[in-house]
Amino acid sequence: MRRPTAGAALALTTALVLTGTSVPASAATGPFDAFADQELTWGACAFPAQEGTVPAECALVTVPRDWAAPGNGRTLQVSISRVAASGEKLGSMLLNPGGPGGQGTSLPGAIAALQPQLHERYALIGMDPRGTGQEGGFDPETCEVPLDRISQRTDLDARDRSAESIAEHQKTPRAIAEACQSEALAPFITTWQTAHDMELIRLLLGEPKLDYLGYSYGTWLGAKYASLFPASTGKMVLDSSVDFQGRLQAAFEAWPPINQRLFEDTFLPWVTRQFPDDVGATPEEAAANWERGRAWFAANGVSPDDYDSAFVGLGSPFAWTLAALVLAIGVAGANGETPPLTESDLAPQLDTVSRERFGVPLSALTPQAAAKALADDPADYALVPTTRFAVACNDQPTRSAAWYKRLSDQQGPQFPLFGWQYGIGETCGFWSDAPRQQLPQLPAQVTGRILVVQSEFDPQTGYEQARSAVRAAPGVSLISVDDAPFHGQYALDGNPCVDGMVNVFLLHNSRPGSVTCPGIPLPGETEVFPVAGPVRTPAAARTATSAEVAPLPELRAALQEMISEANGPS
Repeated sequence: MRRPTAGAALALTTALVLTGTSVPASAATGPFDAFADQELTWGACAFPAQEGTVPAECALVTVPRDWAAPGNGRTLQVSISRVAASGEKLGSMLLNPGGPGGQGTSLPGAIAALQPQLHERYALIGMDPRGTGQEGGFDPETCEVPLDRISQRTDLDARDRSAESIAEHQKTPRAIAEACQSEALAPFITTWQTAHDMELIRLLLGEPKLDYLGYSYGTWLGAKYASLFPASTGKMVLDSSVDFQGRLQAAFEAWPPINQRLFEDTFLPWVTRQFPDDVGATPEEAAANWERGRAWFAANGVSPDDYDSAFVGLGSPFAWTLAALVLAIGVAGANGETPPLTESDLAPQLDTVSRERFGVPLSALTPQAAAKALADDPADYALVPTTRFAVACNDQPTRSAAWYKRLSDQQGPQFPLFGWQYGIGETCGFWSDAPRQQLPQLPAQVTGRILVVQSEFDPQTGYEQARSAVRAAPGVSLISVDDAPFHGQYALDGNPCVDGMVNVFLLHNSRPGSVTCPGIPLPGETEVFPVAGPVRTPAAARTATSAEVAPLPELRAALQEMISEANGPS
C-alpha cells in the first residue's frame, strides 16, 4: 500500500481531530507504524479523585520498550489521563509535573479546577511516564539496593571531611548506581524514549500539534520533545526551568548555591518576622540558633545531614512551614523548652504540617517527638525509584565521582547548607553506562512557541538556569517573577500576573516578550518584602494579591507541594 504524502497525512490527521477518532497507523510513519493503530479505551482512573478537582478518565498506552528497535516485540504500558475541554476545544495539552519520575495522571483534574479558562478550551492530558508505574495502580520501577552495601550510620555529617566520612557518604550513591544499572529496564528509561512516547500519544489523540505545560524536569522533557519533533510541537509553557540548552545535571549541581541564597536571603528573614520569640529577632540570631538546633538534634539521634536537608529544596509553603517548625523545635530543645507555636497566626498551617510529617498535632509536638520522627532509617533505602536516577544519569555523559568530590570541596566552604553534602552524595558520579541517544537542542523553528516562567529565588531550579536557556534559544520568552521563592508558578502560586499572561498566550495566541511579574506575599504576610537578586528588571507594578485570596487555596497548596516534592533532592 502506498503511503500518504506529508500533506495528505496532515489533512487526514486534521479530519480525524474534528471527528474525535484516533489516527490510524497509515497516518504515522517510521517507528510509530506498529503502535499508532491501537485504540484508547478510556475508563475510571486508578487514583482517588482529590476533593475539588475535575473528574478525569484514564487509559493505558502500549509503547515499545526501545524506540530505537520498536519491532523487537518487547513493550511497556504507560498510563494517561484526560479531562475533556468544557467548551470549544483548541487542542490537547499534555501536562508533566517533573521529577524525573513524577506521576502526572492526577494533574489534569487539578489544573482544570484551578484554571477553568484553560479547561474550557483545552483537553488536558496527564501521563505517568515510563518507569513511574500507574498512579493508584501498578507500582513504579524500583532498584533493589542491598542494605549491606549502603551506609548504616545515623550520625553522618558531611562537614566531617575525613577519608572515613567521605567513603561512608559515597557508599549509598555507589550502591544505588550499581543497583539501578543492573535493572533490565533502566537503559530504556530516558528523556529520549519518553519524548517518543509523547509523540505516539499525540498520534493516538488525533492532534496535529501537541501543546504542553511542564514543571521543573518537565521543562527539560518538553524542550527535548520540541527538539526531536518540532513539526508536532504546539504552544509550550515551561515553568521553573532547567537549562534545557545545556546539561540536565547542571540543575542539580546548582542546588548548593541556590539553596544557600534562599536560606539566607529569604527564609531566615521571613522566619524571624513570623517567629521572633522562637528562632530569633534577626536573621543573624536565627542563623546562630539554627546551628544550636543542629547540635541539639545531632545529640538526639538525628543525622546532621538529615537536619540540613530539612532546609534544602524549600519549594513550597508546606516545605517552608516544615522548616520553620524544625528550626523552632531545635531551638526549643537546645533551650530545654517547648515552643509556644500554637499562639502563632500560622498555627493552623503548623498543625497541618505537624500531623502530616510528625504524626501528632502541634499541641503535642515536643522536641523529643520531632527528633524521633526525623531520625534516619537505613531501611528506607532498600528500594529506590529507578526513573529518578536512570533519566538523570542516562540522558547525557556523567561526571566522575572524583569530579563530584572536588565539587563538594569547592562548594562546601561557600555554601555550607548543602555544598558539603551534595557532591559526595551524587549517584551519577558512579554511573558507568554511556548515553544511547543524543538529545538535540531547540531548533529555531519552535522557539517562538515557547514561554518560560521562572521565580527569582526558586531553590530547585535556579533562576540562572532559566535565564541561560532563554539566552541560548533566541525567540523564547521569559516571565520572571520578582521576589518569588516557590517552585512552580502558573496555576500554583495564585499570582494573577503570571496566570493572566500565560492564559493570554495559551488562549489568545498573544505571547509576551521577556517581562517581570511582581511576587506575592509569603505565608502569613500581606506585603512583599523585596530582596536583591538575579532579576534585574523590576516588575511594572506591585499589585499581585496574596495567594490566600486565590480560588481553591487548599488544592493549590497541595498541588504545589506535590510538584515540589516530586522534584526534591534524591
